[in-house]
This record gives sequence, structure tokens and C-alpha cells, in this order.
Amino acid sequence: MSTISAADVNKLRQMTGAGMMDCKKALTETNGDFDAAVDFLRKKGAKVSAARADRDAKEGAIIAKTSSDRKTGVIIQLSCETDFVAKNEDFVKFANSIAELALANKPASLDALKALDLDGLSLSDRLIEQVGKIGEKIDVVKYELVEANNVVGYIHGANRLAVLVALNNNPSDANFTAGKDAAMQVAALNPIAVDKDDVDSTTIERELEIAKEQIRAEGKPENMVEKIAQGKLSKFYKESTLLNQEFVKDGSLTVAQMLDKAEAGLKVLSFKRISL
Repeated sequence: MSTISAADVNKLRQMTGAGMMDCKKALTETNGDFDAAVDFLRKKGAKVSAARADRDAKEGAIIAKTSSDRKTGVIIQLSCETDFVAKNEDFVKFANSIAELALANKPASLDALKALDLDGLSLSDRLIEQVGKIGEKIDVVKYELVEANNVVGYIHGANRLAVLVALNNNPSDANFTAGKDAAMQVAALNPIAVDKDDVDSTTIERELEIAKEQIRAEGKPENMVEKIAQGKLSKFYKESTLLNQEFVKDGSLTVAQMLDKAEAGLKVLSFKRISL
């Protein structure tokens, strides 16, 4: 059996990011064969991954990134089991590398993202490798791609929530600031749609039915129910659709008015929001 030196262990650590004792064991088990030791560590990751498949991975990091021309934006959610891991510098760096991979390749789905090459391995295999290294269930569980004339991103807090907004006007300093404010509004108030015309009919019918039941319970006459219910629906639109909401930084303006004030004709076309 070959002697495993500290230099060999350190070399394998640099190659894989695995812990010192795991690297020493891998080299010992494979008689110092580095390629076989890397495979040994990946197999360990697969075993750990299988063992933790039923665990809840409710923590993690959410990263939003946009291209330099602001035509493309992505959000990814990398999940883990504990807050301790979620705040780890290497974990956040890994999450950022996945977002960069998505931004560079613009995959059409989460499965397509996981099939992409990340430093010589598919992202799926890199995830298994990380499970073996960290010892927690780790996975990319959400991915959103936004392509538009102008995309602005925002990450709230310690990577726990991220938003992308698509704007109609060409990128400028003024609409970047307004877009960031709109994204912060989405983060804070979680609207269900951009405007009232974007609310699906099922939601509208449900809100009207709830409103009518409330009105009848208050003893209002039946001939007034429909009119009052429509008034409640208008209030619902003001509270729940982005452009009609009061702007959180200035309650005298709606978000639509804030955007138009920042730059004539500026509108949000769509948004994506991912939160832990």
C-alpha cells in the first residue's frame, strides 16, 4: 500500500473541495490513484444523497443575475437543509456559479440546466459532489429565465428572496432605478399579477364570490350585492396587482405612476419572484 502524504491529501482537497479526512480515506482506499479517489468521493456523495433523499431542504440561497446588456435575467434557488450551510461562503459561491451558468446558456428548463457542464461535470453530478462534501441534501429546486427588452433584478436580504422585472423601454440609468424600485415592491408586497387584466378569471370569480358572501352576511339587500362586490373587486386589484398598488416609497403614487414619472411610457411587462 502506498504512503499517502499530506501534500497528496491537500491536492485532492483542492481538486474536489472535500474534507481532509474524506480525501485521506479516498486516497487510502484507492492506493493513491487520484482519478479513482475523485470517483470514490463522488460515489460517497451519491450514497449520502440517497440517504438524505427524504430530508426537508427548506433553507438555501436564491440568486438573481442579469446580463450586461440587461436583455436576459435568471433566478435560481439552491436548497439545503440548514441555515448554517445556506450562509456558508462556499455554498453561496456555488449558487452564484449556477446562476452564471444559467445566464450564459439560457436553458429552457430546470432539467436542461442540470444537464449543463460545470467545470467538467454536469451540474447534476456537481450537486451530488456537494452533497458528499457538505453532508446535507442540496439541489437546484427552482429556475426562472426572463428575456425582454430590459430586465432588472433584485435580491432581498441574505439571498432569501429574489425578483426579476421585465420593462418595455430600452435600458437607461433612470429606468434601472425605477425597475429596481418595482422589483423591491414585488419583493415586499408579492402581487399576484402585473395589472388587473393579467388576473386569471378563476381568481376574479373567487374574489367576487367571497365578496358577495361577505356582503350578504352584513345584511345588505340583494339588489346592492353586485355593485358592492364590484367595488370590493376594484380594491382587490389595487392591493394585489403591481401597477395599481401604492408605491411603498411614496404612497401618493401608484407603481404605474412612479414608473411613468421616472421615464415617460415606462411599464413593467412581467415579473418573476422566488422566495424561500
